[in-house]
Amino acid sequence: MGKKLVLAEKPSVARDIAKVLKCSSRNDGYIEGVGYVITWAVGHLITLAEPDDYDEKYKKWRYNELPIIPSSIQLKPYNQTEKQLRIIERLINRKDIESIICATDSGREGELIFRYIYDYIGCNKPFSRLWISSMTDEAINEGFNKLKDGKEYDNLYYSAKCRSEADWLVGINATRAYTTSNNVLLSIGRVQTPTLALIVNRHNEINNFVPKDYIEINAIFDDEFRAIWFNEKPSDTKIFDKEKAEEISNKIMNKEGVVKEVNKKLKKMPPPLLYDLTELQRDGNKKYGYTAKKVLTLAQDLYEKRKLITYPRTDSRYLSNDMKKKVKSTMNKINIPPYNKAVKPILEKGELKFNKRIINNAKVTDHHAIIPTDVVPRIANLTKDELNIYNLVIKRFIAVFYDYYKYETTEIIFEIEDETFVASGKVIVDKGWKALYTASKDDKEQIMPKMKKGDRKTVVDVDKVSKKTTPPKPYTESSLLSAMENAGRFTEDETIKEQLKESGFGTPATRAGIIERLIQVEYIKRKGKTLIPTNKGSKLIEIIPNELKSPETTGKWEKGLTSINKGNMESERFMGSIKRFVQYLVLSASKSKGKVQFERKPIPEDKKKKVKGLGTCPICNKGTILENSKSFYCSMWRENCKYSIWKNSLERYGKKTIDKETIEKLLKDGKIEDYRITLPQTGEKSMATLVVNNNNGIELKNLKRIE
Repeated sequence: MGKKLVLAEKPSVARDIAKVLKCSSRNDGYIEGVGYVITWAVGHLITLAEPDDYDEKYKKWRYNELPIIPSSIQLKPYNQTEKQLRIIERLINRKDIESIICATDSGREGELIFRYIYDYIGCNKPFSRLWISSMTDEAINEGFNKLKDGKEYDNLYYSAKCRSEADWLVGINATRAYTTSNNVLLSIGRVQTPTLALIVNRHNEINNFVPKDYIEINAIFDDEFRAIWFNEKPSDTKIFDKEKAEEISNKIMNKEGVVKEVNKKLKKMPPPLLYDLTELQRDGNKKYGYTAKKVLTLAQDLYEKRKLITYPRTDSRYLSNDMKKKVKSTMNKINIPPYNKAVKPILEKGELKFNKRIINNAKVTDHHAIIPTDVVPRIANLTKDELNIYNLVIKRFIAVFYDYYKYETTEIIFEIEDETFVASGKVIVDKGWKALYTASKDDKEQIMPKMKKGDRKTVVDVDKVSKKTTPPKPYTESSLLSAMENAGRFTEDETIKEQLKESGFGTPATRAGIIERLIQVEYIKRKGKTLIPTNKGSKLIEIIPNELKSPETTGKWEKGLTSINKGNMESERFMGSIKRFVQYLVLSASKSKGKVQFERKPIPEDKKKKVKGLGTCPICNKGTILENSKSFYCSMWRENCKYSIWKNSLERYGKKTIDKETIEKLLKDGKIEDYRITLPQTGEKSMATLVVNNNNGIELKNLKRIE
């Protein structure tokens, strides 16, 4: 009887699966048992080929060679992880391996990782799909008992493939076209550029904002109760005419106000929905100041390593009907200190009450909302940051089963000398779910007196408050994530707005990376909790055509990818539109030349003599390698030598930054043997050979674990 090969996305996941499947024979790059062989990728093992892989002429960036649109986009392995790819290839081709089980992350990128490996190797063995939303032993067991036919996820793969190829075509061509046309390195992306446009546009709104003076008039009655003047509706309280404000103030002083209306309403606010990734990132940023990337990392660790929350890279905020039993069990498992005080009122009511804000099959996409897993949490083992994110998830999970927040609003409309004033207040009837959260400012409003229509009150004082209109607030990561998620609100076209309801800029899993990329290429920077554009970022948006930076274009693309995933659009149609757009971008780049002057950072004359290169550029053999705050780069960059080494390029291997001594040695000897690193995900200490790479600056070869 043959065996099944299980391909996981990371070694740590492979080990968890091996434990459940009782596979214990450890080998180089895989674990074997009676009926299964379990191996792993290390994230992406396969990438898209570089332009010069198609033709040597593309090594140099020349505008007249654009656009670069291969007839079919080719794949190639990452050099630093090619050894693991060959292990997988050897295992797939073993005669005793009858079928494959795709156990990469259950989402678009996880599907792409597996399919690229499967296609590159040329495998034609049947494969099935493990689709799970948590990494507990029970969930893994259940998943293997309910394996899906791999073909059921073909559309997800086509969507992922189109996303990958579209990003390559737009990024490669637009970056080269605008760089060569403007003689400065300009990184352009299908999603990162419109995201940058959001930040630049908001920054311009703030800078161009002209504040206006206005006055608000409060009528103060004899018991210090007050009402504010309004024009046509109670929210219209601004008076921009000083003379009018003075006239109203004088007119109402010491006069009686007559109650024209008393409106009382009992209002109810439902608990918030469960978390998806974007909402969790927003709250992590607002409450703890965490970046979107950090929240994603913490959530991924809570899912994968701690096994305390379900799959985090989800865009759904609902659960499916078949999860009711699991949710009940989870609620009992988390009924321990410090959560038992919050859980107690729910359990005392008996059976959990589910509603459409919790259970909604129609709104569960590839994954359900983020909730705690069905285990007793050992929170003492968590780091402070992990605990903060876990507590957010726990609190939200509990809150959705609490009662509505109920409050009574009272609005009293006065008429004073033909002018209208409104007094409003709120009384909390039932804190409901808000009892779990800190009291908000809107809970503290003036106490309303008991009044009825026709009652009178005398104005004993008038409070004129001078104010200024305020500009919109700069983006924080929280508000930018909201803007990226809801791209449709930036268009006036109702048809497009409707189309964009289900899509935005990027996906929940990629938005954090987009923000970090904009910071890395120095288009934006953090200023406290806010994100502001740099001069370079602002000038780039000036010369980019509106089609590349508008929410309509990006939203339509994301909508197209969603349609492919749902089987409603052919991949060829989507890619045809991308290729036409690339041709348009290349043409538009030539028209941008000279429109703006990008700042350059020349070396001051008095410092030129002090600058010493770290070695000769291995690509052009003319320039020397220099250092700045972010990277090591060739001094001939203005002559179009693009060789550079990002200082954080080995961050995933445990090297927070690369020092200049390492670069000097590398340039001198061409390689560094026994270079110590830490393997991503597993944390295993390893060694590799660090060598120069023409495309990526540096690369790791011959990875081996330190026993």
